[in-house]
Amino acid sequence: MEALLKCPKITVIRPQGFINATNALELERDFTRALTQDDISILLVDLAAVESLDSSGLMALVSALKLAQSLGRSFRLCSVSPSIKIIFELTQLDGVFEILEEEVNLALA
Repeated sequence: MEALLKCPKITVIRPQGFINATNALELERDFTRALTQDDISILLVDLAAVESLDSSGLMALVSALKLAQSLGRSFRLCSVSPSIKIIFELTQLDGVFEILEEEVNLALA
């Protein structure tokens, strides 16, 4: 018997600073570009360096999640600080997004 191991191709995007109306559209383009690559199966967004997230930033993440789902790809967030995590909890999006504690946990997921 032959064992087959399929390794997904993972792309990591690490936004920094403030995600707001000023740069949310650019970030959404980055997500779209990454998700539409032929060989990607997981897009991981590392939010460790994000200081602030407004509604425009949330909408960019939601749009990317919807695109990933429509393409049959996985969209995950990781390293979400407590101050950013509360935004997801208040908007009840913490149950919509797959949020990993740290990037290394991706291998266990």
